[in-house]
Amino acid sequence: MNWQEIINDKIYSSREALATQVLKWQVHNESVVFTNGCFDILHLGHIDYLSKAADLGDRLVIGVNTDASVSELKGPSRPIIHEDTRLAKLASLVFVDAVILFSEETPLELIKNAKPDVLVKGGDYTLDTIVGADEIFAKGGKVVVIPFLEGHSSTSIINKIKAE
Repeated sequence: MNWQEIINDKIYSSREALATQVLKWQVHNESVVFTNGCFDILHLGHIDYLSKAADLGDRLVIGVNTDASVSELKGPSRPIIHEDTRLAKLASLVFVDAVILFSEETPLELIKNAKPDVLVKGGDYTLDTIVGADEIFAKGGKVVVIPFLEGHSSTSIINKIKAE
């Protein structure tokens, strides 16, 4: 199998297929970690956050906002990077096991469908503000907040480019 096939195999277009894969991992006693985000311009802060999330279990699944949902969240000039490219970049990371797009305002339905063991969000969240936390706690799972790596953000990169 070549690298392109490995990357493509990590990109899921169907929630049902992802849920089936997650269940297979869980049946084999592998814990599944889920996180989500835009991941518009992949930077060191993302790598730090995602690698720490991956360390919390055996498999890492990432829900990625569609281009339309990024625009709604961040404004009409975003995203900078197309959703297909963002998926491929994330899937190319060795510690990422699955990526899938979602278009809703929150990943709640995706979380309910995939049923991960661990839910992870970044440092701008608290346990009471994390969408899906109640569902994860109800099934005996964990919810973890990972602090941001200071000085790294897509917005700061965009602002630096605009200033030049």
